[in-house]
Amino acid sequence: MVSKGHPRATELWAQWKPTLMTNFPGLTDDQIEGIILYINDAAAPKAAVTGTNATETSGSGDNSSTMWMFLGLALILGFLSFALMRIIDNLANINRVQQGEQPVRKTVSQMVTSKGFIAFMVFAVTLIFGYKTVDNATQMGRQQNYQPTQPIAFSHKIHAGDNKIDCQYCHDSARRSKHSSIPGTNTCMNCHSAVKVGTQTGTSEITKIFASIGFDPISNKYLDGYDGFSEKQIEEVYKKWIGQAYMADKGLNSLDDNGRAIVEDQWDGVVKALKNDSNGKIQGPIEWVRIHNLPDHVYFNHSQHVAVAGLACQQCHGPVETMPEVYQYSTLGMGWCINCHRETKVKFAENAYYDQYERYHEELKSGKRDAVTVAEIGGLECQKCHY
Repeated sequence: MVSKGHPRATELWAQWKPTLMTNFPGLTDDQIEGIILYINDAAAPKAAVTGTNATETSGSGDNSSTMWMFLGLALILGFLSFALMRIIDNLANINRVQQGEQPVRKTVSQMVTSKGFIAFMVFAVTLIFGYKTVDNATQMGRQQNYQPTQPIAFSHKIHAGDNKIDCQYCHDSARRSKHSSIPGTNTCMNCHSAVKVGTQTGTSEITKIFASIGFDPISNKYLDGYDGFSEKQIEEVYKKWIGQAYMADKGLNSLDDNGRAIVEDQWDGVVKALKNDSNGKIQGPIEWVRIHNLPDHVYFNHSQHVAVAGLACQQCHGPVETMPEVYQYSTLGMGWCINCHRETKVKFAENAYYDQYERYHEELKSGKRDAVTVAEIGGLECQKCHY
């Protein structure tokens, strides 16, 4: 571009020569394409979330029931204030009669416009809205019960529950890094190169895995040059598979109207799940929707909790082995984490990571203490999570 006189390239070369941009000869064309797609997607303006997705993002809290509760509380407070003013007015009239004066009866209008009633209602409204403001502020960003629709109907109940697949087989980075990564399609194929038909969904969901990575379940081979396949070529491969496997298993004729409708419906599901705006084609990674997402100012290390502390995944994520569709089980709020650190006992025995705490080891041996909590080894220090 410099030799051709491109103005921006020439300007940069004049500014930085003889420094050259670092070359990455190890990057494949697929990796370069993935980086470009990511940059384009990150730079693109995001559309406002509406409809079903807006509901999903906000979780499953019932704000309407809370509002009715506050309205009911306001009415009760109003009634009590009115009754209290009546009592005060009657006591004042009794006092007037005892002193030989005429009793004064205030109308309802006079009572509700009096300074005392107005002051009480201002206090009550301020109290209610103040509480609501603080409550909303503490809930900001929380996604408890968040359950987005995933591109593939993956059931943790079947995989982790019925088939007893260990969580760390798929989320293998949880024991060795900060993040518990989303498994790649290759991990899925370790099993699904052999298990080609789902126990509940037949071919409708597993075919999406095959189509994303280019595996032909009929020939049991990966398709050469699959990245360059047109959508029509891909359609022929997987419609043939659906027609043969699903229809044969159900004892149906894939050529009659009902059979063709089933094949078309499953193929439409494949396209909808895998083809999207950022990719624009069926081939490529499955874009799972992230469920658990801590704020950027919070540091959390999975390996510290999984490998060192030996915590079970269910302690934070709930009984995922019973969930047909995973959702955020815990609040993941600061108070929730702190309470866990206060209550959780550290596994000191045969754990070299904690050898440095000599005093605690001696106290445990002598019987002076029976346990050490996370809080006692710095688990409540601000810098642990907000350094």
